Amino acid sequence: MSSISTWGDWVQELSSVQPMLIAGPCSAETEAQVMATALGLQAANVSIFRAGIWKPRTRPGGFEGVGEMGLPWLQRVKAETGMLTAVEVANAAHVKAALDHDVDVLWIGARTTVNPFAVQEIADVLQNTDKIVLVKNPVNPDLALWIGAIERLAKAGIQKLGAVHRGFSTYDKSRYRNLPEWQIAIELQRKFPTLPLFCDPSHIAGKRDLLQEVAQQALDLNYQGLMIETHCTPDEAWSDAQQQITPERLIQLVADLRIPKSTDTAEAYQAALRNLRLHIDAYDVKLLDILGSRMQIAGEIGVLKKENNVAVLQQDRWNALLEKMIEVGQEKELSQEFILRIFKAIHQESIHHQEQVIYTQQP
Repeated sequence: MSSISTWGDWVQELSSVQPMLIAGPCSAETEAQVMATALGLQAANVSIFRAGIWKPRTRPGGFEGVGEMGLPWLQRVKAETGMLTAVEVANAAHVKAALDHDVDVLWIGARTTVNPFAVQEIADVLQNTDKIVLVKNPVNPDLALWIGAIERLAKAGIQKLGAVHRGFSTYDKSRYRNLPEWQIAIELQRKFPTLPLFCDPSHIAGKRDLLQEVAQQALDLNYQGLMIETHCTPDEAWSDAQQQITPERLIQLVADLRIPKSTDTAEAYQAALRNLRLHIDAYDVKLLDILGSRMQIAGEIGVLKKENNVAVLQQDRWNALLEKMIEVGQEKELSQEFILRIFKAIHQESIHHQEQVIYTQQP
């Protein structure tokens, strides 16, 4: 797409602060709450003030946002603080209302990104506008859906595009509300190197005590900015209270971040890096050799099961293996989340090899 080279320009034009900050409450609750939070964020070098006006909830009955009545509050924020304003939009009506109230930044939430019809509807209304549009990753770890949403907006002539990584839903127990699955965002960066990438530590962490850790990891992976939910009285928030922080705490969080350089041109550093990467490359080849040998054995197991009419999946064996590998991984200082991801992928590939034997009669 011809516009891809311009995607990253708006970040540099808008903010000289690194990382660029988008902050504000999960939900706009009252005009007083919105203004108190916004005034507190003035000292934090926040470029964009965010607030949820329409809140998509998993189940009915919860607080679903104040709706259009909250948009004039954002106009007041912009007038009195100079910060740009941002809201989440999920359909054409939301977009039209936001445009009518001069909202500067629109973001598409995780639940909307999964629906190409909804994304196209939003793109049609935004056709050739100069608004900034941010696309959060879909709820499930599906890179194609994320890319598809971005492409639909680019085809509508939106040149101020960005992506927001907010983590992915999981049924597994985890210390995070949503698993980061950093490799998915890294692959998005590889495919679209000029697309600004923001991290939403609030939705990844789900609780305040993990925000610093997640934000730092995002900066270490070259993210351009952070979207952090901030509230004047977070314990009293009407939604997602546990993951919101005060403006004062945001200022301290940012001050404690280590801003890494993109690289170091010093000869000693480059030589040491090349040497270590050679070791990594060698280990990666060994890993593939070992995995190839493992899958050959899996195929032989498939032959044995076929000959004896035994089911491919042996749940007890799988549970025992996973438990053992988590224990061994912890001894080697590998996180449980990492072990689960790796061995689930290995197990799925082993099942595939066994099924090939059973259905094609070829090991």
